[in-house]
Amino acid sequence: MATREHELRPEQERLGEDREEYEDGEEEEEEGEEGWDDWESDGDDAGGGGGLLCLFCSARFDSESSLFSHCASEHRFDFYRVVKETGMDFYGCIKLINFVRSKVAENKCWSCGQVFSSNSELCGHLHALEIPQLEGKVPWGDDVYLKPFLEDDSLLHSLSVFDDDDEDDCGMPMEKGGCSAGNGSLAETCESNLKSIINDGSDVIDRFERTCTIESTDGECSGSLAQEPSDKQLKIARASAAARGIKSVDESYFGSYSSFGIHREMLGDKVRTEAYRDALLGNPSLMNGATVLDVGCGTGILSLFAAKAGASRVIAVDGSAKMVSVATEVAKSNGFLYDENMEMQQKRDTQVITVVHTKAEELNHKIQVPSNKFDVLVSEWMGYCLLYESMLSSVLYARDHFLKPGGAILPDTATIFGAGFGKGGTSLPFWENVYGFDMSCIGKEVTGNSARFPVVDILASEDIVTETAVLNSFDLATMKENEMDFTSSFELRLSESGVSQSGVTWCYGIILWFDTGFTNRFCKEKPVNLSTSPFSTPTHWSQTIFTFEEPIAMAKEESAVVSSASVGTDECPAVMIRSRISIVRASEHRSIDISIETTGISSDGRKRSWPVQIFNL
Repeated sequence: MATREHELRPEQERLGEDREEYEDGEEEEEEGEEGWDDWESDGDDAGGGGGLLCLFCSARFDSESSLFSHCASEHRFDFYRVVKETGMDFYGCIKLINFVRSKVAENKCWSCGQVFSSNSELCGHLHALEIPQLEGKVPWGDDVYLKPFLEDDSLLHSLSVFDDDDEDDCGMPMEKGGCSAGNGSLAETCESNLKSIINDGSDVIDRFERTCTIESTDGECSGSLAQEPSDKQLKIARASAAARGIKSVDESYFGSYSSFGIHREMLGDKVRTEAYRDALLGNPSLMNGATVLDVGCGTGILSLFAAKAGASRVIAVDGSAKMVSVATEVAKSNGFLYDENMEMQQKRDTQVITVVHTKAEELNHKIQVPSNKFDVLVSEWMGYCLLYESMLSSVLYARDHFLKPGGAILPDTATIFGAGFGKGGTSLPFWENVYGFDMSCIGKEVTGNSARFPVVDILASEDIVTETAVLNSFDLATMKENEMDFTSSFELRLSESGVSQSGVTWCYGIILWFDTGFTNRFCKEKPVNLSTSPFSTPTHWSQTIFTFEEPIAMAKEESAVVSSASVGTDECPAVMIRSRISIVRASEHRSIDISIETTGISSDGRKRSWPVQIFNL
């Protein structure tokens, strides 16, 4: 799954153009999103869902006190007692709320950690206070729980458990004597300022320090909240700002896939679409009667293949409200849409697809995932250079939380390859002869610019001048999310077809591509391989091109060299390029950073290294 080339390559030579703005519109979900015959909606968003959401069930309340009273009486969770017995401050309360919500989402008891198959079983188990502490620390003490588990959690913004605290007039610890009784309303002001910063999320540190500077009207108290509590306050502000930044990127990302042109390009990619079709339709032992989760369904084509292959139930998930509407209509038009309001005797066996508007990570907030989970998880998650868009992390989350043990993930392997490319992989040949005129000066500038930005384009196989190297292989059935960040060292030597008549071949950079496999681990009748290689039929992913700052001359090992010449030149060509590439998820959500280290080695063993190049995709 990748956005169209021209959207990522301004002036046809670089990546990174901002995608179009996208407004979610808060569209209501179709009733058909509820799920299986015996599934029940968690109700988190039922009816629009105003008010404060209970920590354990779908009930909503107008005030914090009524919510916590409900939690104490119905779920045996006495929030105020826990706060008192553990001596928590305001930030500890925020951590506790996010901790409990995260555990409930996994159907785990917040207190003892026992796991259940459904929310109803969990709620029946909940018991009174039993706080496990290790060396005086509570399980929710980690600062990671300062980050809201639910986006726009109204409870966090209305939390006022310390508003009437008599311990100090400011409502939070300060230096002794640092605040006079004349500032009795300071806690409310501080909390209001903090919430304002959290809601804004822009220039968070500057605004925090500016907004929270305290000056009393009588001059008895003058200071800044950037004292003892400032670290924690800044952490929660940063975490909330980061969450809002991620939400903004996600909205733009999902919005970009609302364009039908993108889906036309992906559906028209026969290599891509037919690989999934063959894997789903060609393996009846896997698909007959299976329950299937389709992550990032788009138009719903993979769900349609799954339904046609005999799946008993298909849940299609997408973060774009528009595409959810489209996929629902497509499934309905083709007789595959599940209608929970229809009597069982009236339903056809093919009416198995339900489309849900949500991110994979929040699926269990939308529907009740059954205890036996899914038999098959299918997703077309791949981006440029395999990992661009970082959708793989959502697929891995769905695998860990919603796929039954031993269930199939399709595809189940992925491999990144690399090779060196020659002059034909650049724009130089074009500029050297433009209607009979030499414009190579332009070509050199364009190539220089390409050395700063990755280029997504299709290279001809004859432009590959070295042998192919494997950078990294992923087992999608077992890999961990942190394995998406990796460093690979490899060596490139001239291929037989890459040797020029002069004996010296110029390598202008490194090209990366990927294959994904539907192996016989799960696809026993018909294994399938999807390749984006320059030696195969082109796909919409093309290849990702990284151009060197300067080309490197290469030759076979028997070539003579001039001992005084620099390695990688005509007089002393390299017989091998040793490279180290690191690919990591960037600080900007859904982007990746790539660094390339290059060393040329001559036939007499001399080495020359070039400066590290860093690219962002």
